Amino acid sequence: MIDSPRLPGHDWPDLEPGWVWLCGAGPGDPGLLTLHAVRALQMADVIVYDALCNTDILELARPGTERIYAGKRGGKPSAVQRDISLRLVELARAGKRVLRLKGGDPFVFGRGGEEAQTLVQHGIPIRIVPGITAGIGGLAYAGIPVTHRDVNQTVAFVTGHDQTGAAPNAVNWSALAQAAQVLVIYMGMKHIEKIAGELIAGGRDPADPVGVVTDASLPGQRVLETTLGRVATDVAAAGLAPPAVICVGRAVLMRQALDWQALAAGATPRSTDPLERGRPAEAS
Repeated sequence: MIDSPRLPGHDWPDLEPGWVWLCGAGPGDPGLLTLHAVRALQMADVIVYDALCNTDILELARPGTERIYAGKRGGKPSAVQRDISLRLVELARAGKRVLRLKGGDPFVFGRGGEEAQTLVQHGIPIRIVPGITAGIGGLAYAGIPVTHRDVNQTVAFVTGHDQTGAAPNAVNWSALAQAAQVLVIYMGMKHIEKIAGELIAGGRDPADPVGVVTDASLPGQRVLETTLGRVATDVAAAGLAPPAVICVGRAVLMRQALDWQALAAGATPRSTDPLERGRPAEAS
């Protein structure tokens, strides 16, 4: 049996038979799971997990727990979304304790809203357990703060492809280029050349810093620091592949000081004042 963590006194909810919990698994590092997610893993009869879940996380489940892979990856054979949703309904109606485990946060470009809506429409009781989304946690593991007082008062999260797999035409890239000082792009690797071109055409500076983080928070994490004008070329030259999160904006410069994994390995900061403010960080 897996030893459960000792939890503080609290009215902890139980995953009951016939219920479905939609839980975020975070960007990859098992340590970023919430306590609700850990408890769900240890109570579930069946876990339906997606392609972006670190399978090491499944080892927290009870021995013998049924595991069903229901991954969807662009350009690869994938389960049909409606089939996944109806499978959750079927499992719940069979009296199973069902854990739907989704990478990142289920409600951030994760189709969690669609699946939850299907369950509600079929009378299945649900619980939503948020997770740490890659656009925040994954960038933090790269040493990139998604907000920084000297850089931005706005941040926009955007997906790099629509339901068809194409770059989303519904996004007004020109307006977005000017609307947010920091942009966080999910699932944008396939269309990064088009996206970067649209942002530059909308007035974004080609010299704007860009950070590309692949396999965020995992041992194989890679980080590319480049610019908006060069990102497509540099991604190809580096041989980077999805899954990745892309950050556009001067917050990326902070990695020169805050690459904490490199610092922990003995490196020195490339700069302690990457924004060239010429003052202590704590100064107002």
